[in-house]
Amino acid sequence: MTPRTRRRPLLPSVRPPTFSGRLHDARTATSVGRWLGLAFAVCFVTGLISHYLQHPPGWSAGQLPSRPVWGYRLTQGLHIASGLAAIVLLLAKLWAVYPRLFVRPPFRSVRHALERLSVAVLVATAVFQVFTGLLNVAEWYPWPFSFVPVHFAVAWVVAGSILLHVAVKSPEIKAHWARRSAGTSELAAEDSRDRRSLLLGVGAAVGVVTLTTVGQSFTPLKRLDLLAPRHPDHGPQGLPVNRTAAAAGVTEAALRDWRLEVKGPVPYSLTLDELWSLPRTQVRLPIACVEGWSVEARWSGLRVRDLVARAGGRPGAGVRVVSLEAQGAYRVMEMGREYVQDPLTLLALTLNGETLSPDHGYPARIIAPNRPGVLQTKWVTRLEVL
Repeated sequence: MTPRTRRRPLLPSVRPPTFSGRLHDARTATSVGRWLGLAFAVCFVTGLISHYLQHPPGWSAGQLPSRPVWGYRLTQGLHIASGLAAIVLLLAKLWAVYPRLFVRPPFRSVRHALERLSVAVLVATAVFQVFTGLLNVAEWYPWPFSFVPVHFAVAWVVAGSILLHVAVKSPEIKAHWARRSAGTSELAAEDSRDRRSLLLGVGAAVGVVTLTTVGQSFTPLKRLDLLAPRHPDHGPQGLPVNRTAAAAGVTEAALRDWRLEVKGPVPYSLTLDELWSLPRTQVRLPIACVEGWSVEARWSGLRVRDLVARAGGRPGAGVRVVSLEAQGAYRVMEMGREYVQDPLTLLALTLNGETLSPDHGYPARIIAPNRPGVLQTKWVTRLEVL
């Protein structure tokens, strides 16, 4: 009788990977986590500023600040820069903690299960947030949901998850931060050198990403703007364009008989020739978009507060601005009194000494200080005094 032969399994057994490197440890994770936490904090705060400038809360009553004129340019530039840096840091952080995803048993207690669940939420939302933000910078939306409300909501989940994670891990974080954790003092000199090399490499990667993208907003570095999707000097009349006239459905026929309608206690309308015949004001203001690019330019046109006063509007009045744009979330925009009364807020007719091109809002657009680019309405056809 022949011995019974052992059958080989049809599928190989799946075993979790093993890690022998000493840098997959809590000390490395804590070191990278410091930088990652700072990047997320900057991104979160500047994101709130951007959101509330675009969607003013009811308590603001139109009193959002119009100064400093470069305020939104700075905060949104920091938002995008810190978000891009967070991608590099998050990948490094995940690399450091990756072995802990495969610990056995996966749950040792109810407390441990809740801790791992909170980490899963943190990792999932953080990855979702930074990579959807990256695609938004590139203006590519391969998902079925509206980006802005989802991005805003998930930001709060990420912030809460980070605070919860820090609270749960605070004893370990404090010990590793102070180099008093168990085993830290016994680390070999070679491990310390390797960790320093790793952290220097991560810092260099963050520096390269920042230097090759921040030039789209910080124009002194625009020559290094190699990886950003926008260059501040590229576009019609030397400015980038996010939404063209064709994309907005603004046709030549719609422009042919254009008139500016101003609704108020004393309504009136003006043809383009009549607008050009009025005294114009010239200002130098930056335009800054949520995707992170910004550039300063010379604009000339009529002060909005003068147009409102001519329609009988009071000094504290706000304005609703309506565009020729066929559809879009920002076709109708409202400005509070701080913007309306600011002498730098214009219904602009020219850009850098030239008549506005169709893609930049011909025949007239709004330009105001410290304001997101999506609210600098193009193709203005009506002003309504509120």
